Amino acid sequence: MHIPDGYLGPLTTITLLAVMVPIWWYAAKIAREKMGDRSISLLSMLSAFSFLVMMFNWPVPDGTTAHMVGATLIAILLGPWAAVIGVTIALVIQAFFFGDGGILALGANCLNMAVILPFVGYYTYSGIMKLMKKDTARNRAIAAGIGGYIGINVAALAAAVEFGIQPYISPGYCPYGLDMAIPAMLFAHLLVAGPVEAAVTGFVVGYLKSQEDRYSDILNVEKWVSGGD
Repeated sequence: MHIPDGYLGPLTTITLLAVMVPIWWYAAKIAREKMGDRSISLLSMLSAFSFLVMMFNWPVPDGTTAHMVGATLIAILLGPWAAVIGVTIALVIQAFFFGDGGILALGANCLNMAVILPFVGYYTYSGIMKLMKKDTARNRAIAAGIGGYIGINVAALAAAVEFGIQPYISPGYCPYGLDMAIPAMLFAHLLVAGPVEAAVTGFVVGYLKSQEDRYSDILNVEKWVSGGD
């Protein structure tokens, strides 16, 4: 899903970077005001996890890749604003030191994977849990898996739209319109990256719930985001 440089025109890259600036500012504000030392340490570990899983890429036709992100998992454990920070850190390191995702396309990549993905995944998970009659490990695993699956596919759709509008607004960059970009991106994420994201997210959340006495602090998102330790 990483968008390389040269595929998005200046209008798109500048606009999406401008969109991300206030989001980064607000996420940092939340972290300073509400996250304690232990939650910051956990966020660091989860950011490293996100970085690691995003390095395992499956090629997608027309210039990008499919991979797990781990953003929904971070959002479920620490809240979606924490996921913005964690995934952004991973994306910045990948772009500047590993060439995975373009530096100029950093705003677009962060919008897709550090904002759209965790917020969609988290609120899908929360909505499903409200419909569940019991808060069990199985139900949490199902809700988390569905959240991860839907989140990564909505993020892939956003990336596809960003690719697909280039021929109309910035000729000379990505040459593939929406009719090609959307099927190419969604095919890989619906069938490959999405199931992996769902399986890992569901397994981890379900396991933590099954070990509730041991991991109760991690599972209590409200406790983390309210600044309690």
